[in-house]
Amino acid sequence: MLESWTSSQVRAAEEPLLAAGEPLMERAAFALHVHVCAALAELRGRIGGARVLVLAGSGNNGGDALYAGALLARRGVEVRAVLASDRVHQGGLDALLRAGGRVVDRPGDPDLVLDGLVGIGGDGSGLHGRAAEVAHGLTGGAFVVAVDVPSGIGVDDGTATGPGLDADLTVTFGAAKPGLLLPPAARRAGRVEVVDIGLTLDEPPAVARLDDSDVAQLWPVPTADAHKYTRGVVGVVAGSRAYPGAAILATTAALRAGVGMVRYLGDVGDVVVAANPEVVVGNGRVQAWVFGPGVSTDDASQRRRIQYALEHVVTGGEPAVIDAGALELLPERVGPHAVLTPHAGELAALLGARGEDVDRAGIEAEPLRWARRTHELTGATVLLKGPVTLVVGALGATYAQADAPAWLATAGAGDVLAGLLGALLAARVDAIHDDPTIVAALAATAALVHGRAAHRANPGGPISATDVAEALPGTIAALVEGP
Repeated sequence: MLESWTSSQVRAAEEPLLAAGEPLMERAAFALHVHVCAALAELRGRIGGARVLVLAGSGNNGGDALYAGALLARRGVEVRAVLASDRVHQGGLDALLRAGGRVVDRPGDPDLVLDGLVGIGGDGSGLHGRAAEVAHGLTGGAFVVAVDVPSGIGVDDGTATGPGLDADLTVTFGAAKPGLLLPPAARRAGRVEVVDIGLTLDEPPAVARLDDSDVAQLWPVPTADAHKYTRGVVGVVAGSRAYPGAAILATTAALRAGVGMVRYLGDVGDVVVAANPEVVVGNGRVQAWVFGPGVSTDDASQRRRIQYALEHVVTGGEPAVIDAGALELLPERVGPHAVLTPHAGELAALLGARGEDVDRAGIEAEPLRWARRTHELTGATVLLKGPVTLVVGALGATYAQADAPAWLATAGAGDVLAGLLGALLAARVDAIHDDPTIVAALAATAALVHGRAAHRANPGGPISATDVAEALPGTIAALVEGP
């Protein structure tokens, strides 16, 4: 798991070490230069003779970059620095000059750029003044290494509304920062490497990202005495005569994810059973629900079934995935055992119905803010779909998963995710009743598996939602087995 902490939490962890005279900047600079050397060796085959440009602002990350530049210069790298402030770190600048580096006015044509313009004080509004001029002056395809964070992003909230530098690699110190994981800023971070400089962070992380090893811990693997009810029964209210595919995709995903039984409630049971004869049509025992995929606003019969299921969610505490056409039927309050799975447009509509003034573009600009607001208003766990899937749940648990290829932006992919997540909730229903805070982690797990299945279905190429559903069994087997 990759965990991140806010800038204030990181600063608080640094204070006692700095007061004790610990050389945090020297540690950071040394580690930064090691990562730069590795990048140069991969790019050029050798380090000596490479051209590195240091962009230095007034903050400590500018000092980190200058000190790292000095270490690089001693290894035969041609290091030039452009200063974006009259108040750069003097010790770092002196070290660079002593090592043979030079200060220049223009960026030139480097092999690699060290971005030390703006540090963890960044608010997401982008670069301004001299820093913006320096960044704008860069030309060519130089490899960019962000020092701690890419300049111009919202370090704590992931906003990125103004101009900045997109990094190929971010080397971050002490702990990852939320903006490196959160959309939309995460797209500017490139690959993230965390450098240990000796910080102790006792508070829970602000934002986390699950990895494959976490799936092995969270996924329900049946024991020798398992039966279909211990493995979970999920009820699916999805699809219609107009949109039968949604019902097929949601039930297929739930089955392929390994749930004990799928019950289907709807008007297209015939086509669902034709596609998946294991599905049971009609009412009966259900441990978790999926409703909404492929349900339109004028589908009275399906909407009645959703209202029936919602009663079980609200009064009986049954976990649920509330998607697509069911979102507008959401009662005023539900618990964190209910997972809302909107995309940005659907979330804007849901919030607008509750008096919030925001449109799709506003959601996409500040997804963390609006996902948190939705959780506050409804009590539900919120899974906001997008290039980075954001999950906000009970007690502030927040996950940001970037596991899916861009090819997954295809019709029906959300139906597959809904069925997959419903299966996971049904199988972990006892744990959810004991501790509803686990729901956010389960939702993030489903997002990870969904993305991995998309990669597995056709690595590097186009996929359909059906391809993703069919890839689930092999994907899950590989994840629970581990390396």
